[in-house]
Amino acid sequence: MPPVIAIVGRPNVGKSTFFNRVAGRKISITENRPGVTRDRITVDCEWRGKPFTLVDTGGIELKSEDEMWRQIAAQAQVAVETADVILFFTDGREGLTSSDYDVAEYLRRSKKPVVLVVNKIDDYSPDKIFEFYALGLGEPYAVSSEHGRGIGDALDKAVEFFPKGEHEGADALKIAVVGKPNAGKSSLVNKILGAERTIVTPVAGTTRDAIDTRFERDGKQYVLIDTAGIRRKRSVEDDVEYYSVLRAFDAVRRADVCLLVVDCGEGLTEQDVKIIGYVHEQGKPSVIVMNKWDTIEKDTGTIQTYEKKLAEDLKFMSYFRSVYISAKTGQRVDKVLALAEEVYAHASFRIPTGALNDLLIDAVRVSEPPSYNGKRLKLYYSSQVSVNPPRFVLMVNDEGLMHFSYERYLENVIRNAYDFSGTPIRIIANAQKENP
Repeated sequence: MPPVIAIVGRPNVGKSTFFNRVAGRKISITENRPGVTRDRITVDCEWRGKPFTLVDTGGIELKSEDEMWRQIAAQAQVAVETADVILFFTDGREGLTSSDYDVAEYLRRSKKPVVLVVNKIDDYSPDKIFEFYALGLGEPYAVSSEHGRGIGDALDKAVEFFPKGEHEGADALKIAVVGKPNAGKSSLVNKILGAERTIVTPVAGTTRDAIDTRFERDGKQYVLIDTAGIRRKRSVEDDVEYYSVLRAFDAVRRADVCLLVVDCGEGLTEQDVKIIGYVHEQGKPSVIVMNKWDTIEKDTGTIQTYEKKLAEDLKFMSYFRSVYISAKTGQRVDKVLALAEEVYAHASFRIPTGALNDLLIDAVRVSEPPSYNGKRLKLYYSSQVSVNPPRFVLMVNDEGLMHFSYERYLENVIRNAYDFSGTPIRIIANAQKENP
């Protein structure tokens, strides 16, 4: 695993602006009000040929009695405990505050290497940072995150503290956890990780950003991406929430597998179907995670009843895989990662060209394509051109003759012969001139 650098400090000192600058893209949501970054947010970076994981945190207000601020501070403290190096951010415009002294004392007790960063120094002069020596954390590094100044010096110092030796790691499977607000996504993430990784409260919408956590299980590497709940558009009133939803959709696009978390008590709602439809359109393998199963009164046929309803509501993706869990009690949570691995393997499977042609030629013999205006579709040959999702190109005489019902028939033939459960597949008809 690569070393971890955590960015900590009191609220609104520019931590997220620095994070986005180093990441090279806007990952943390930056807005000029405290509390916008609530959870720990991570990104894999590299500086001078040395890879590391950069962690952004919410502001630390150690003496606040407000429950949300206490949870934000607790998340930042977890980041400190798991980091190899701390970037302690202060505000050069506002100067030293009592909160800075509180955080500095906490960081000293952590025994972790600390690089003191004085941010918002747009025009450097020694007198602007002199008072920060009083924190007793060594040399202050003047930085302007907004303008990109001094960042390299701070990172140069941080990487000096990296553990010696090579950091190896196989490519991690990226798993996005998506769904409506309050479906139990963060609870599921926490249960899988075995730690309070994201803030979990009864209030919907406490996860604002897409939060990446890299971890290892049974020798395999994973990145778990917890996302903000995706609301209907008319429900998205706050600008920060709007951007959080965009991050959730971005998480789907960059994920290898999606876990679609549904509240069993509510059942599959119209919004759930829209979210699942988006995952399907993006060609991502997925698992329908029916959460809060512990709250449902059950008999011997309850799961079958739910499965039948899922099949009715998800006719566009008859390939769906599902699992019934309780993130609260841990029931069947151990099956979630195994299912994610399984559907990803199906999405990565490639059918040999010869076997695919034999299969589809036999399918055409069994059920000949219908004719239109006296012209019948002819299939010359086929090949699988890619995986994730599996894409099949069929060379035909006229792609306009490929009716969606016959395309669905050919898809079913492929699925009956090979296990592509949990993943969409794509069939593309291309015209080829007939030989004279």
